Amino acid sequence: MPHLRDSLIVAKVGNFRGSENPDTLNPPMPLHLKRYQQEGDDHFITFSCHHREPHLNTPASRDIFEHSLELTRKRYHFEVLGYVVMPEHVHLLLSEPPEHPLSKALQSLKLSVSKRLTPTPFWQTRYYDFNVFTHNKRVEKIKYMHRNPVTRGLVERPEDWPWSTYRHLLLDEPSPVQITHTGTSPTPPSSST
Repeated sequence: MPHLRDSLIVAKVGNFRGSENPDTLNPPMPLHLKRYQQEGDDHFITFSCHHREPHLNTPASRDIFEHSLELTRKRYHFEVLGYVVMPEHVHLLLSEPPEHPLSKALQSLKLSVSKRLTPTPFWQTRYYDFNVFTHNKRVEKIKYMHRNPVTRGLVERPEDWPWSTYRHLLLDEPSPVQITHTGTSPTPPSSST
């Protein structure tokens, strides 16, 4: 049975216009923010460590995040389509949990990580949410996530950053998080001759 994201395209208003970089956005969160959840869409989620401190700057801390993501995925039954764990923020592409608001699942994820790692407070209180309801936008967000470590100068190639879905989607390597394949696998960078 096809997922709602494959057949339902509904015009929605969001606060992200697609050309902005959510890593550099830092405007104050609007009051009475309207989130469009429980509509059958996928969601591109970004949340940051408190004051954008690099609380996820060690391999062990990023591994803990991945473990918590998998436990939360199992508990709330949402699909993980892609992710990248950066030193001070995280990008996720997720489906909506069938029985709970996505916000509750994200709260659980953030709490799980913060209980296992020491900095307090660990996370910023809010998160950025962009509804993704077309294949092209899904591909755009996956590519954006996978390029993030390269853009930040952490690695030379996306496949060199182990805390993302790139290697799993491209090379079918095992992942600590169960990933749902949607036909948005990254394409290997073209080699220049």
